[in-house]
Amino acid sequence: MEDKKNPKHDDARRALPPELRPVFDELVADYRFSTLKHYSQPFVSYLVLADLVRVGWRCTAAELKP
Repeated sequence: MEDKKNPKHDDARRALPPELRPVFDELVADYRFSTLKHYSQPFVSYLVLADLVRVGWRCTAAELKP
């Protein structure tokens, strides 16, 4: 399912400053993957994720290598 076709995704993304939108996109993708993996449904609360990005959430973990 493509996030960009979801009006809630578009509204939450547009509410962010342009420089935070790539961070939001990354968080949405990671969150979507995790909910699909753990719950078999790709539920995403876009407004909550936008709030997290707005208050300073950033991915800080380096990619794990085996």
